[in-house]
Amino acid sequence: MRAPIRPGLARDLASLWFQAPMVIAMRSQAMGIAMMTGNTKNMAEFNRMVTEKAAAAVESAMAVNAAVAGQAMTAAAAIATGRKPKSSAKAAEKIAHAAVKPYSKRVRSNTRRLSKKKV
Repeated sequence: MRAPIRPGLARDLASLWFQAPMVIAMRSQAMGIAMMTGNTKNMAEFNRMVTEKAAAAVESAMAVNAAVAGQAMTAAAAIATGRKPKSSAKAAEKIAHAAVKPYSKRVRSNTRRLSKKKV
């Protein structure tokens, strides 16, 4: 029997599943309007879009490396003390959550920021 997905990972995957298309749509609409009107005011948003993706990728890679090292240390300590290491499914789930978390955090914040009405 498979263990259920941890709430943190499930929440982050759900936010990516539902909110990422919303962010893409809002940014696409802003880009289309900017292109039609010749407005260069949204260049900050376009630059933010690129730099956030790069920052999330770096943060994700660092989090995965830290999670892998942490799981390896936990397993090594368990083996050294004669205990049974945690299941590899739990370890893989923690690593997956570490990989997804930076992206979902940014998607949630972008959804909140872009969906605010501008006066």
